[in-house]
Amino acid sequence: MMLPETLTKRRSLKQGLVLDTVPGQLSQHRLRLSVVIGPDQGAECDVLAARASVGSAGSNDLCLTDDTVSRHHCEVVARGDCYVVRDLGSTNGTFVDGVRVFEAPIEPGMRLCLGDSEVIFEPSHTWVPLGESESDRFGELHGSSPVMRGVFALLEKVSSVALTCLIVGETGTGKEIAARGIHQAGSRANAPFVIFDCGAVNENLVEAELFGHERGAFTGADRSRSGAFERAHGGTIFLDEIGELPLELQPKLLRVLERKEVTPIGAGAPTEVDVRVIAATHRDLAAMVDDGTFREDLLYRLAEVVVRMPPLREHREDVPMLAGLILERLDGPPRSLGTDAVAYLKEQGWPGNVRELRNIVRRAAALSNSLVLRRGSFEKLEHVRPSNRPPAPTGQPTVATNPDRLSLRDARQALEREYLAGLLGTYEDLDRAADHAGIHRKSLERLMRRHGLSRR
Repeated sequence: MMLPETLTKRRSLKQGLVLDTVPGQLSQHRLRLSVVIGPDQGAECDVLAARASVGSAGSNDLCLTDDTVSRHHCEVVARGDCYVVRDLGSTNGTFVDGVRVFEAPIEPGMRLCLGDSEVIFEPSHTWVPLGESESDRFGELHGSSPVMRGVFALLEKVSSVALTCLIVGETGTGKEIAARGIHQAGSRANAPFVIFDCGAVNENLVEAELFGHERGAFTGADRSRSGAFERAHGGTIFLDEIGELPLELQPKLLRVLERKEVTPIGAGAPTEVDVRVIAATHRDLAAMVDDGTFREDLLYRLAEVVVRMPPLREHREDVPMLAGLILERLDGPPRSLGTDAVAYLKEQGWPGNVRELRNIVRRAAALSNSLVLRRGSFEKLEHVRPSNRPPAPTGQPTVATNPDRLSLRDARQALEREYLAGLLGTYEDLDRAADHAGIHRKSLERLMRRHGLSRR
């Protein structure tokens, strides 16, 4: 019989690129799923990707018409050189060798039984060399050092694929700028780019802001409102500080990523969304998985490609170029850097990275009467720069003095409060305090509210 056009052999636009342990290379996976038994016998998807989904919904890589197959039935995921199949809460289950599985390793050539259909899995795996970019910029990121050209090569490759991307790096390294550059260099450039800061929204409102809500869904919901995912439909959503997402909301985000649909609070039916997801964090998510504060399956889903933004201390040779660009963008007469100023700037550790460099250069330019900034223009600012010393102690006893009276969770909360109190006692300026702590100012303000702390 003739198969519907959507069931004939499909080739995804995704490129199946994931970071692996070989420097300067990306791991590329091709996942082929072929229907050998069932109403859609002969249908096949050949996906250059680290993930392939199967179900009756049109958003799946392999879309089946079998009534016994759920809308979002299962997915096959590459993890390093291995592969696993994950059931996505299907009604009739996913079976491997006659055994129903929820998540299980699979080998090439294995048959997956989904309702009345059987699918053969045939993967392949190759390496893609990256090298260095020929350009000294990517979007609004600049740098001519080998380190940054390597990053630009990865970002250029990532822009051309439809994979979920996780950008990691210290505060001030340009994670949001990199995400915007990926969006603007890709096929969704003319569609929305929506930023959602997971650490800047009140915990009680994160779900409503992220997924939307219907009128009357909760107290104060006097009208329906689209969430960040719906507003990003057709484009890209940037989930900044993903490590701050409350643990109880992480399964809901995972379902959105798996099923490509959101259910606003109070809504009776889900809404399909077509978005590219880019996330960023300064936290060690792998350590958070070990601590039980971040879901391992969500980390795998977000980290199909991982981009590390290097701290400025790892590419100090870019400091003169970056400082010069900062001066060029200032209002007023053109300014330049003297050779002694260049030497001084390259000597610094820059714990706040490019953000700190920008603030220092702008401040020196504003306070200098000369159009050529000298070493002294920056040295006189040292008394207002963030110190690398730890915050002063508050004089309160530490939680370690009574470990037998506290649970581990309570101890962590108490220690966090002590740290924040000391931090606020050391720095009157919240921007400087946040830079020292390695978090965004908005994240610091949220933590202050959680612990009942004020600037005083």
